Amino acid sequence: MHPVFVRIGPLEIRYYGLMYLVAFVAGFFLIRAEVRRRGLGLSTEDLLDIFLVTIPLGLLGARIYYVLFRLDFFLSHPAEIPAIWHGGLAIHGGLLGGALGLWLGARWKKVSIWELADCSVPAVILGQALGRIGNLMNGDAYGLPTSLPWGIVFPPSSPAGQAFPGTPLHPTMIYEMLGNLMIFGLLWWLRKRPAKPGFLTAVYFMGYSVVRGLVSIVRGDSLWLGPIRAAHVASFLLFFGFGTWLLVARLWEPSRERGPS
Repeated sequence: MHPVFVRIGPLEIRYYGLMYLVAFVAGFFLIRAEVRRRGLGLSTEDLLDIFLVTIPLGLLGARIYYVLFRLDFFLSHPAEIPAIWHGGLAIHGGLLGGALGLWLGARWKKVSIWELADCSVPAVILGQALGRIGNLMNGDAYGLPTSLPWGIVFPPSSPAGQAFPGTPLHPTMIYEMLGNLMIFGLLWWLRKRPAKPGFLTAVYFMGYSVVRGLVSIVRGDSLWLGPIRAAHVASFLLFFGFGTWLLVARLWEPSRERGPS
């Protein structure tokens, strides 16, 4: 495994950035198709405007979240703060930043935030799955040592190889990629259900919280809140919050303002 996809002279195209680009492009077309199917009335230009707000805020949120949890290191090595190619984009921070961007975009274009979110979450989880390919090639988001036959020994220059040199590790990026693809399949199957706005969004957050909570048990580079993994705290809060909303609001019931299917 090598983090560089192709090198042309001084120019490097890394898997990390490449997979994010693929995820953004694929996500745009998926969201556009869902927006049109649901009749939200957003043009391609409107969606591009929303993307130009949401994606930078998502990336910024992901990096700030990670940096804050490792502030001692980054205060001593400030040049590493923008070096996202070394790893260090925390998904929960990205979801916070992306949610802010989506809310701003919905307000700007005068559409329902929950309907727009329901159009977006299948693309989001597919993008997360694609992003894990970049993590695999980069050797970050790695697992703890394992004796299982599918353990991977990462190159010495990778973050995983530096943390656990010459040691087979759980391929947690593959675990999460497979879990995310399962959630994508579920959301894609449910997307035409005549449910209330927010239903798919709640299913996404609950499903991803389960996947991330399970995978984080064997993550070797977890962020911590004292003795507890931060991912477990975030996953619990998201699952409980969206699960409560799903049940109380009975989001699975048909919406009175049902759009086209």
